[in-house]
Amino acid sequence: MFRTWLITFPTFQYILIHCRPILLTQLSSKFRLLALSYSSYFFLIIYIYLPLLRQYFVHVDDSVPQKIISNKDSPRGVHFRRAGPRQRVYFEADDVQAAIVTCGGLCPGLNTVIRELVCALYHMYGVKKILGINGGYKGFYAHNTISLTPKNVNDIHKRGGTVLGSSRGGHDTTKIVDSIQDRGINQVYIIGGDGTQRGADRIFEEIRRRRLKVAVVGIPKTIDNDIPVIDKSFGFDTAVEEAQRAINAAHVEAESGENGIGVVKLMGRYSGFIAMYATLASRDVDCCLIPESPFYLEGPGGLFEFAEKRLKENGHMVIVIAEGAGQELVSESIQSMHKQDASGNKLLQDVGLWISQKIKEHFAKQKTMTINLKYIDPTYMIRAVPSNASDNVYCTLLAQSAVHGAMAGYTGFTSGLVNGRHAYIPFYRIIEGQNKVVITDRMWARLLSSTNQPSFMISKVLIEEKREEEEENNEGQQ
Repeated sequence: MFRTWLITFPTFQYILIHCRPILLTQLSSKFRLLALSYSSYFFLIIYIYLPLLRQYFVHVDDSVPQKIISNKDSPRGVHFRRAGPRQRVYFEADDVQAAIVTCGGLCPGLNTVIRELVCALYHMYGVKKILGINGGYKGFYAHNTISLTPKNVNDIHKRGGTVLGSSRGGHDTTKIVDSIQDRGINQVYIIGGDGTQRGADRIFEEIRRRRLKVAVVGIPKTIDNDIPVIDKSFGFDTAVEEAQRAINAAHVEAESGENGIGVVKLMGRYSGFIAMYATLASRDVDCCLIPESPFYLEGPGGLFEFAEKRLKENGHMVIVIAEGAGQELVSESIQSMHKQDASGNKLLQDVGLWISQKIKEHFAKQKTMTINLKYIDPTYMIRAVPSNASDNVYCTLLAQSAVHGAMAGYTGFTSGLVNGRHAYIPFYRIIEGQNKVVITDRMWARLLSSTNQPSFMISKVLIEEKREEEEENNEGQQ
């Protein structure tokens, strides 16, 4: 792609303001008077302190490795282009018509990302024409748009949800690209999860097929943290923090009653990261159930046996379960497993209600212990809150990195954090799989150590092997 050698005036102003104190401390007294005027200041920067300014920019050859742990025989591996401002800028500010769209479910930080995209385009590069697409992908061809300026997005980060509205489905590649072409849009910022990023990839491919000069940029949004390659997605830290409130409430309820059991269902359709991290952070959880770690209810080593043991020891217990856990055990799951929502996600049975009912039925049948069970589902409360301080900072860096990449002429990438460094990741890398908890990894082992719960399926295998061994010994003695 053709790139002009250009630093836009707002970017130049930004550099002047931030570099001025540094320059003044390094200039001798006889030059300081000259430096007070912008004209002489400009020449000092160009001819004397240009190397200092270059430190602000990212070199085009800088890269970020996907894997940082290696040995002497390891291959170089996959590297991604490092994110950040470039000296060479492809788009002229006056020629840019940017569009921002949010798709899929809600997540803390959506409004922060929208705000920072607008402010980065406006203040860093001088882009004045920024459209917000209302209602997700279908807003492109439904002609639902609003004009976005730093003024009308100034306070939106203090609110949950998205001011642009969102929806699942509605993706029609041809109609969307037709709309982009008709409106003269040449930068598209798409905020969404794995399904949304797959849609962004199809838009990118269609734009490339038509040879349009349009930058398509993704910003990964999934509260479940199930997008691969990146360290984490925005909103995840907030979700874990808010989950603490529900776990704390469940613990108070369980501890205050005789044989109290608190059950908390958290988000995690395919990945149990929220449940795992909330459990580790809480220290009040006795059992954490996630989609990646199968469990069973009845028999030796099952959940019911563990619950009885824990109640006898402590008089109460707290169970955290991710929404995707145990779906194969839920009644009528065969009929529901093939049903999907508009985004293509599998429709799930409410495993929290199901497991609560099963626990009640078990103890009622046993008649050895009366329990008091309280079930808490904070799902929509967590999704709808504003992002916390950590996520606000992360959202800002993601948005600014995305704008820097688009203005430099890069396209077909997602802005994300890889091994602590912001990078540009091609769409095909983002959509090739899902990020899941590895139950053979040390993080899951840390959780098992914290909760002192069994690894149910491993326990089941060991019990069955022991039973078979005993049967063989009995047969040998006979």
